[in-house]
Amino acid sequence: MRRLLFVVLTIAFGAFAGAFCWAFFFLMNLGIDLLWNKAPAFLEQLGLPAVFYPILFCALGGLAIGLFQKRVGAYPDDMNTVLAEVKKTGRYEYKHIKAMFVGALLPLLFGGSIGPEAGLTGVIAGLCTWVGDRLKFVGSEMRELASAGTAAIISTIFAAPLFGLAAPLFGYADESDGKAHADDVPHLEVPKPLKVVVYILSIAGALGAFMLLGSLVGSGGGLPHFSQMSVSAHELMWMIPLMVVGICAGWLFHAFGAAVHWASARLGQRPVLKALIAGLVLGGIGIFLPFTMFAGEAQTEMLAAQWTGMSALVLLATGFLKVLSTQVCLGLGWRGGHFFPIIFAGISIGYACAGLMGVDPVFALCVCTAALLGVVMRQPLMVALLLILCFPVKGVVFMLIAACLGSVIPVPKAFAAHE
Repeated sequence: MRRLLFVVLTIAFGAFAGAFCWAFFFLMNLGIDLLWNKAPAFLEQLGLPAVFYPILFCALGGLAIGLFQKRVGAYPDDMNTVLAEVKKTGRYEYKHIKAMFVGALLPLLFGGSIGPEAGLTGVIAGLCTWVGDRLKFVGSEMRELASAGTAAIISTIFAAPLFGLAAPLFGYADESDGKAHADDVPHLEVPKPLKVVVYILSIAGALGAFMLLGSLVGSGGGLPHFSQMSVSAHELMWMIPLMVVGICAGWLFHAFGAAVHWASARLGQRPVLKALIAGLVLGGIGIFLPFTMFAGEAQTEMLAAQWTGMSALVLLATGFLKVLSTQVCLGLGWRGGHFFPIIFAGISIGYACAGLMGVDPVFALCVCTAALLGVVMRQPLMVALLLILCFPVKGVVFMLIAACLGSVIPVPKAFAAHE
C-alpha cells in the first residue's frame, strides 16, 4: 500500500515538475518578449537609437545579478552539483528555493548565454525533498522522490526522456578534469526495478503535463528537432573535417573557461563588478552577433529559417563566440547551465560547415554538435541520449562516432581544473 501511494505521489510530482517547467518557460518567454521586443520598439518611437540596447540592457542586467548575489548569495547551484547532492544523500536543501528561482530567471531575462536547467533542477529537487520530509510515514521510498523529481525535470527541460532517466541514476562526466569518475558511471549495484519504474512514471507525468499545457496555452521549451537527413558518400567524405571543427569548438570551451576563471580570480570577491563585466562583454558581442545571446532553444528555430541568408563567416563567428559568451557568463556570476547554448553553438557551426562543404545541413549539425558535446561532457553515450530526439534515427551512429572521438581528445588539466 505504501509503495502504491509512493508511485501515485511520484506521478503527481512528475506532472507538477512538468507544469512548473512549462510555467518557468512561459514566464521567461513573456519577460524576454517584453524586455527585448516591446521595450526597444518603444525606445525607437521616442527617437532613441536601439542599436546599443543590448550592451546597455545587459549592463543593467549585470548590475541586477551582481547586487542580487551580493545580498542573497550565489544561486542557483549548477546541475552537476544538484545531481551529485541528490545522488549522495537522497535529498536537496530547500530553504533557498525562492533565491534559486529568482537567480535562475534573472540572467535568462537579461539575455544571458546560459540554460535554465540549473535553477529548475535545484528548485524541483528541493520541493520534492520538502514533500518527502513531510510524508515520512509513506516509508523509506520517499528517499527516491527527489531523484525522481530531477529525472522528471531534466527530461522535460531537454525533451529528452532517456537523458533524464540516465542522469539521476548514473550521472554524467564531471568536467573538473575532463574525465569521468567512479561516481559518474554506472555503479556495480544494479538499480532496483522499482526505482527505474518510478523514474519512468515520473518522467511520463512530467512530459504529459508539459505537452498538455503547451498544446492548450502555447509556449514551451526543449531542444530542437530535425526530421530529415540525407547521408551519401559525399557526406561521409566530409565527416572527419566536420568532427574536427566541432572538437575545436569543444576544446575552446575549456580554454575560454580557464581564461575567464583566471580573470575572475584576479577580480576577487566582487560579484557586482564581475557580473557587470559579463554583461558588457555579452551585450558588446550581441550588438554585432545577436544570436550569441540567450539560451538558444528559441533562437535555433530562427537560425534554421535564416541561415541560408547568412555568410559562413558569420555563422562560424556566432558559434565560436557563443562558446565564449557562455563561459564569460558562467565564470563571472551569471549562473545557469551550459547545455542549451553549447548545442546552439554546435548547430550554428554545423550550418556554416554545410554551406562551405556542400553537405546535408542536418548531417553537419548532427556531427558538429555531437563532437562539441563529446569534448565538453566526456561521455559519448550521454551525448547520444541527450541528442537522440534532436536528429533522425539514422544520425545516432554518426553522433556516437563524433562524440566518442571528441571524448578522447585530451584537454589540458590547466584548462579543466577550474570547472
